[in-house]
Amino acid sequence: MKSVALLAASMLLVTCDRPATGAGDQPTMLGGAAVPGKPVFVQEPGRQCARLSDHPIRVVGGQFAMGDESVYAEEGPVHVVTVAPFWIDPHEVTNRQFTAFVRATGYVTTAEKPVDPEMFDVPRDQIPPDLLKPGSAVFTAPLVPSPRFADWWAYTPGAQWRRPYGPNGVTARDEEPVVHLSFADMLAYARWAGGRLPREAEWEYAARAGGPPLVDQPTDANSWQGAFPIDNKATDGFVTIAPVGCFRPNAWGLHDMIGNVWEMTADLYSARHRVSRADQERSPDDPGIVQPRADDYRPRVIKGGSYLCAPNYCRRYRAAARSARDPGLGASNVGFRLVYDRLPTPGKAPS
Repeated sequence: MKSVALLAASMLLVTCDRPATGAGDQPTMLGGAAVPGKPVFVQEPGRQCARLSDHPIRVVGGQFAMGDESVYAEEGPVHVVTVAPFWIDPHEVTNRQFTAFVRATGYVTTAEKPVDPEMFDVPRDQIPPDLLKPGSAVFTAPLVPSPRFADWWAYTPGAQWRRPYGPNGVTARDEEPVVHLSFADMLAYARWAGGRLPREAEWEYAARAGGPPLVDQPTDANSWQGAFPIDNKATDGFVTIAPVGCFRPNAWGLHDMIGNVWEMTADLYSARHRVSRADQERSPDDPGIVQPRADDYRPRVIKGGSYLCAPNYCRRYRAAARSARDPGLGASNVGFRLVYDRLPTPGKAPS
């Protein structure tokens, strides 16, 4: 059972960060100036964005040293992991792709449904009415610069994947990553598309693309440039979510593995990497691997950081970066991509 206090605490998992030397997610910006108290929804495209193929990319299996011990404690210990071959989406699942799923199935997301008051372990008259309305977590600029997560995020009635910045914000654009989905929503899409959510090791292996772990802020990714939360220089051309295809892919042809939106994985979160034989990525059918369930509300690992990460706060624009995510609550900076053990037949995704 959840309480109002626990729901408020879950909002903090949206940012998923503690300061490294500071730490970061951004306020609303209009032309480079902060707009206090308004949800983030303004975008300034400053570059040409390519139309990408949706065809998954083959990743050859292998071994790599997973984790990093130079930035955040939860990214260690560094340990060798064996990854089996798999296919992976070249970009985050887009609004266009999710629209096709909804049209084919009539699916209704968690954020579009009223909240069951039984989820709270307090009398209904003690629950703020807005917390029972359909909605999701939206980043909102603080009225004054603030280091408190609670001043940046708000449960916003009417926020959902079609309206990622709330009912008064812009409509979701086709080629932008879909956001405001619960873990159950992502699993439903994955079943329909014939794929699955990646294991954390698979995701990190693909993000590194055979290279060493990176520590510095990337220069060709959608992240926050400047001092959080009062100065976003937006030198990458975007203040909020960017369409897929606006930044160069990694060495294996994968776009936005770093930045843009956080990406959900199938793995349960732990404060440190669990290093055991059961963690070795031999096969998704291995009996030592627990398959994800939609009714399991324990926090999951998200990877890659988002457009809200800055050097002075959220240094999670790195392949080894990891954080916790409440699986039952959507957010305006969390999306996902799928992996596949075999390629689905085009146009014949299972229902």
